[in-house]
Amino acid sequence: MNRIELVFSPACAAFGAGLYLITCANPTLAQPSNALLSATSHPIRPVPPPRDPHTPGYVTAQEMPDGTVPPADADGNFIIGPTHRPAAETTVQTSVPQGTAYEFTMSSAESKFYPGIAREPGTFGTPDPTDPAKLVVTTSHLAPYTRRVVVYVPKQYVPGTVAPFIVGADGPDRALFTALDNLIVQHRVPVMIAISIGNGGGDAQGSERGLEYDTMSGRYAEFVEQEVLPLVEEKCGVELTKDPDGRATMGGSSGGSCALIMAWYHPELYHRVLTYSGTYVNQQWPYNSDTPHGAWEFHEHLIPNNPARPIRIWLEVGDRDLLNPNVMRDDMHDWVVANERMAQVLAAKGYHYQFVFARNAAHTDSQVKQQTLAEALEWLWQGYQPAMK
Repeated sequence: MNRIELVFSPACAAFGAGLYLITCANPTLAQPSNALLSATSHPIRPVPPPRDPHTPGYVTAQEMPDGTVPPADADGNFIIGPTHRPAAETTVQTSVPQGTAYEFTMSSAESKFYPGIAREPGTFGTPDPTDPAKLVVTTSHLAPYTRRVVVYVPKQYVPGTVAPFIVGADGPDRALFTALDNLIVQHRVPVMIAISIGNGGGDAQGSERGLEYDTMSGRYAEFVEQEVLPLVEEKCGVELTKDPDGRATMGGSSGGSCALIMAWYHPELYHRVLTYSGTYVNQQWPYNSDTPHGAWEFHEHLIPNNPARPIRIWLEVGDRDLLNPNVMRDDMHDWVVANERMAQVLAAKGYHYQFVFARNAAHTDSQVKQQTLAEALEWLWQGYQPAMK
């Protein structure tokens, strides 16, 4: 057994990510043929076709007037677009008190959770010939990384007091900080800290980002709890709440599935989740027999077959979101279907959720985020009451 196999034993199996970062940013890449690609091939794909939110089998949803978003106090399914105008809260307002952004770095050499891996450039993987739902990656190896952490502290924070907070993936997220400046001054969300954590590099199966964000376990939440949050308190002069109702997670793509994974496996730590184009698909690597279909398991088995957890979740998907972007052809790589199924199972189990289907929108669409983020944050924090000491 080589060193990589020792590090990634089934006991700490991780779930993989979605696509290369360039794929998420550029939907014009082409799709692979049905032939198996070698470990040195780079899959490419065409623009996904627009999906109709009224497709049979999709959830019944309320169509909002073009240019508007759902009410911040309403649960359920909504359709927005095709026009996506930025909300005023996503623009810096000079008359509004601006929070302070603190920045520090973390090295893989200092982490007991993630010593660091990388996949060789230009490589991907091949489906297991005995199971197309399993991807074989042979080019991943140990590799160091340095990640950035940017912490937003609002002007209204009083040193020495305990604050609620939100943890975000793929940081830094300046749009989040601007939205919080404007929402806090309007008393639409609590005075909160935002912790924007950079990933460890790369994307998809065999990469550090894929390992961190797509692993179906509590490992990433434990990394944040034990290695990130103590540094935030030490370096930024803040005190973070231990109350899970005052803790939120957010992210897009694999960062979105990671946000739910953190709360699902550690509901004693997080109760609020916000996701854009969540990767609720089969991207786990290395393989884990407990969750053989990765984050697809959320809507396939985990949510339907377990008592409802105390999680409140806002989720979005675009009509041109990702569709079968790799070589596996396992029918578990359609982001629209995955998020539609999430809405179905969340409703069936009685969760507080808001699902937004965005017309004229790509994967983690920046215009959709500018339009919806303020409303999403306000919805997310509905009902929050600080824990009494």
